[in-house]
Amino acid sequence: MDYVFFGNTGLQVSRLCLGCMSYGEPGRGPHPWTLPEAESRTLILQALEAGINFFDTANMYSAGSSEEIVGRALKDFAKRDEVVVATKCFMPWRRAPNTMGLSRKAIFQAVDDSLVRLDMDYVDLLQIHRFDVHTPIEVTLEALTDVVKAGKVRYIGASTMAAWQFMKALALSEGKGFSKFVSMQNHHNLLYREEEREMMPLCIDQNVATMPWSPLARGRLTRDWDAETERSRSDAYGSTLYTESDRAIVEAVARIAAARGLPRAQVALAWLLAQPGVTTPIVGVGKPAHLTDAVAALSVELSTEEVAELEGPYVPHAAMADPAWEIPTTPTVLS
Repeated sequence: MDYVFFGNTGLQVSRLCLGCMSYGEPGRGPHPWTLPEAESRTLILQALEAGINFFDTANMYSAGSSEEIVGRALKDFAKRDEVVVATKCFMPWRRAPNTMGLSRKAIFQAVDDSLVRLDMDYVDLLQIHRFDVHTPIEVTLEALTDVVKAGKVRYIGASTMAAWQFMKALALSEGKGFSKFVSMQNHHNLLYREEEREMMPLCIDQNVATMPWSPLARGRLTRDWDAETERSRSDAYGSTLYTESDRAIVEAVARIAAARGLPRAQVALAWLLAQPGVTTPIVGVGKPAHLTDAVAALSVELSTEEVAELEGPYVPHAAMADPAWEIPTTPTVLS
């Protein structure tokens, strides 16, 4: 396993980050394809044995059970000072006022709840899952600074927002002495490259680490365009991310993989790993072979001709529109 410095923090992380959305009690949360604890632990152990020291989860994954499973596994299989644990806040943990978003109250509650579920004294990286248009960014940044000062969080990061929003946050932190975002978890893969226009150059300029999510486009880059999986059939959000115009890229991945005698996942991930500014892609692993392919991709080098074939069919996409950005003002449940 290769290790890289995480932006300008001095923190060392594995070149691959294990995404933990697939680990959670089935029936808790909206994802029926999540793996129960026994299967999840096997894959987390495999990741550790492969040298991965970076684990990314969120308070909303499987209604918090992802954090519980990850926390127990890392306590049993790893030394806390050797692993880097990231989680997120913003998404609702209950449909009631003040149970989502980035207000001071919500951030403090979310951090405390995550620490209980993880059974840890601190998280290494707390990320805001989305930009909260209802809360002044100064309020959010001050609250994040305070949880860092309290020792509950080591670093803060952001995810999925416009480049101007991210730069505004960085500038305000610099001017007011707040803790600065050290990372950006953004949507970046062969099928969605809009981040290369502004966000990636910004992160390179500011020495901010990047953690691309869905590096394999929710598996679309690993199978025929019309093929389905249990996850793709039930992933309502994922169904909004890609369009028919992306078929040509999927077919190019298949051609190159066949010519090289490699799994498609290795080709697609090798492309992303070679992109300027990419620090550590977040790989979702539901089977042992998924992790084997991800690690093997670290050694795959694509030729100039292969890169041109992969990139040539790209069609610009509309900027992501995420309905989860809206905070409900009328709760469906009060408790």
